[in-house]
Amino acid sequence: MAVYRLAASAEEDIVELLAYTEANFGEIARVRYERLLITALRDIAADPERPGSFARNELGGKVRSYHLRHSRERARTEHGIVLRPRHLLLYHVARADLIGVGRVLHDVMELERHLPASYGED
Repeated sequence: MAVYRLAASAEEDIVELLAYTEANFGEIARVRYERLLITALRDIAADPERPGSFARNELGGKVRSYHLRHSRERARTEHGIVLRPRHLLLYHVARADLIGVGRVLHDVMELERHLPASYGED
């Protein structure tokens, strides 16, 4: 299994996402979304080309996306699951043993606007 490394922008996305979730939906919702994020990160580390992930050639030859909804059932907590997750991970396989997570973005965002031009080309 590979390990994943979060870019500073991905870390910032996660902090903002969880703060927004708690402020607008409460602590329990934040805990559920946090569990979902952790599960999705572990899922792509275990299998970067897992079902539900897509090559995003328009963003760079090695860039892939994975919507959090595909990890929903595995992220169940004692408080339930996130019913309608709206975020996706943008990542690339830097090496066979390393996944670089560049962003965690809302699924309606224009992805090209939120990545550096050379992302995924290294």
